[in-house]
Amino acid sequence: MSNQTLTCNGLSLDLSKPNVMGILNITPDSFFDGGQLFRNGKIDEVVLLRRVEQMLSEGADILDIGGESTRPGASVVELDEELDRVVTAVNLIRKRFDVVISVDTSSPEVMKQSVNAGAGIINDIRALQRENAVTTAAELKVPVVLMHMQGEPSTMQKAPEYTDIVSEVRSFLLQRAEQCKLAGIESKHIILDLGFGFGKTLNHNLSLMKHLSEFTQLPYLNLVGVSRKSMIGQVLNKPVEDRLVGGLSLAIQALNKGAKFLRVHDVGETVDAVKMFSAVEKAL
Repeated sequence: MSNQTLTCNGLSLDLSKPNVMGILNITPDSFFDGGQLFRNGKIDEVVLLRRVEQMLSEGADILDIGGESTRPGASVVELDEELDRVVTAVNLIRKRFDVVISVDTSSPEVMKQSVNAGAGIINDIRALQRENAVTTAAELKVPVVLMHMQGEPSTMQKAPEYTDIVSEVRSFLLQRAEQCKLAGIESKHIILDLGFGFGKTLNHNLSLMKHLSEFTQLPYLNLVGVSRKSMIGQVLNKPVEDRLVGGLSLAIQALNKGAKFLRVHDVGETVDAVKMFSAVEKAL
């Protein structure tokens, strides 16, 4: 693998440009699109594949599949249910499309079965802290996304506190990255995610975005996920359906500070913004 390529279970991502990760929530209760792909206790296969086709036609580089809502106050999904949602979706997509699939999970068993079904990235909001998660990820030999979160989704927004948000998040992510390397995960396969909106106030989120360069200067790739989040609504006083422009503004700021991956709901609009950013970057 060159420094400009990330290999993901047989498929490759071009790191010479920013990569857009489209969100596919296989849940009834995710904050923006819950219930669109998962209805009446099962995956709506027609809607899922139609959504995948749309995202790919709009330029998505990665599809991120999640079977457990991680919105503030979300409840835990049982393992069998998460396996049924996520692995089923991975199988459906990989049989029809050659696209890098990321699985948004903290469960080692979901990681294992998903990668065996063709997924190429493990995206864990708990930074591989569950029992056997690090060793499982190392054995699967795919890139991992390590996210910072204070607390758990069910409680994370109940008065989160930090002495120094930037240094504390940085210290946590570096510590988790070291644990990954000790388990056998290569540095080039480690992607950091500051966890915007996960156990953080508006000021915490804004401070992290302002100081994002301190993270992108580390020897790891960085992913930013702010699409439609409440930090946009708090600044603009707009509901979730009216936060597209605010999210694009943050996305471009993230790219300008060195982020390589953007995790978004709105693929086409984000890809257009990324293309304009890249065109300016390449100009003489």
